[in-house]
Amino acid sequence: MTIRYRRLGESDLIASEMCLGTMTYGEQNSEREAHEQLSYAWDHGVNCLDTAEMYAVPTRPETQGLSECYVGTWLKGRPRESVLIFGKVPERAQRPGFQPAACPHSQPSRPA
Repeated sequence: MTIRYRRLGESDLIASEMCLGTMTYGEQNSEREAHEQLSYAWDHGVNCLDTAEMYAVPTRPETQGLSECYVGTWLKGRPRESVLIFGKVPERAQRPGFQPAACPHSQPSRPA
């Protein structure tokens, strides 16, 4: 299979016509499985990732945000500017008190 690419609008961004959806990472996929899938897509020319979690699988506090965490750990050692990441921010008002899970790989923020 040959992956084709397109320019996004009038920007300098070039996107593969195929995008890998990562919405189930953390819910239906382990981090190891996520990295395997990401590497497979990358090795075959896919440079677009959709991390949005608000589709068919309802989010849970224990797993929300893990998609982004797993993509982040996979990105280490890769040229960041060569990967396009798409996502969505859900409306929090629908679920008061709902907080995403902490990324197990993130460092706590430090005051400047």
